[in-house]
Amino acid sequence: MTVTPAISDPLAAERPAHRDPNVLRWLGAYTASMVGDNIYYLALTWAAVQAGTPAQAGIVAAVSAVPRALLMLGGGVLADRFGPRKVVIGSDAVRCAAVLAVAALLFATTPGLWPLALLALVFGTVDAVFMPAVGALPARITGRGQLTRVQGMRGLAIRFANVVGAPLGGLGIALGGPAAAFGLAGLLIAVSVPLLVSLRVADLPGDDRVAGRPTAWSDLRDGLRYIRGHRVLAPLIVAIALGDLGFVGPLNVGLTLLADERGWGASGVGWVLAGFGVGAGAAALLIAVRGGLPHAGRVMAVTILAGSVAVGALAYVPNVVSAAAVAVLIGLLTGLSGALCGALLQTRTDPAYLGRVSSVSGIVSLGLAPLSMPLSAAAIGAWGTGPVFVVSAAVCGLGGVLGLCVRDLRRAELPK
Repeated sequence: MTVTPAISDPLAAERPAHRDPNVLRWLGAYTASMVGDNIYYLALTWAAVQAGTPAQAGIVAAVSAVPRALLMLGGGVLADRFGPRKVVIGSDAVRCAAVLAVAALLFATTPGLWPLALLALVFGTVDAVFMPAVGALPARITGRGQLTRVQGMRGLAIRFANVVGAPLGGLGIALGGPAAAFGLAGLLIAVSVPLLVSLRVADLPGDDRVAGRPTAWSDLRDGLRYIRGHRVLAPLIVAIALGDLGFVGPLNVGLTLLADERGWGASGVGWVLAGFGVGAGAAALLIAVRGGLPHAGRVMAVTILAGSVAVGALAYVPNVVSAAAVAVLIGLLTGLSGALCGALLQTRTDPAYLGRVSSVSGIVSLGLAPLSMPLSAAAIGAWGTGPVFVVSAAVCGLGGVLGLCVRDLRRAELPK
């Protein structure tokens, strides 16, 4: 495969991200891949329910999480050693081939659960490599001053994929069953590959250090030492962990239990989630348009604190309309804090460590935070929704307190 020349013109690299064809190609690839992912997960769950019991379907759906959590640190090492562009292209190619293979198998026969479990295992393994590489790629396709705007654009892509993916997956299942939905997911993931191949990728400081690193294990230890000794990244990742631990449980399983307790039903959950999506989308749009905010560290900490208060208040609203309004506020505040956290990670990390830093951040969000969901469910069963939402909000708020207390994080700024 021919390598596309790196960006050589600094002024071109600093072109506004939303007007940069290179960034727009990346955005198109990322959006297509994310929509394909959403369709894939719906098709996997539906196919597993049809082929086995609900309990077996739950196991199949959870199979991806194990390799993703165990291997993501290694994925960050691969992204830094071989370059995130190569890793993302390879990951999307493997995911596309695996999904289309299962689609063809389902068209031809009824194989049972085993190919679905194998697909979930492959998907989770590849995700462990894909996610850190995705986090490390933006710094190589645009200028440092545009990375905040790229985080906003990435947030918009995620919201778009969440809104569009499920209906497209449902349409595919209605027209041709899970095989058609898998086929659609594979084709959308395939769209991302030529777009990624066409990207112009810059060489960054530290890329020439790859040859001097003897083993992947030494890379991993070096990356962890780098994070531990960094005055901004170390407390920032802890703040992200606290924020996610306090946020994921209430806004997932907790919301369902709250709606059941209040008699809001599934439609009530839908309205609250829609409100959250509107707020998060507005935050992503604001960041994408403005390209950053002054006093980023302080604003990040304050929005985490304010968002935690809104999370705690959600359990005490009187009706669905109020809950949806609070959810808009939660989405706006957490969307802003999340985008600023991502932008600070991007701009404060030495480019040679971006893959490993992204992998540690991903483990915090995708490995540790989901553990709060069963804990939240058990705690709500014992003490009710109100106390659990308040405790969760306090945990989330600790991330904001940490951000305000650590001087270097509080004073962190984004490039202009």
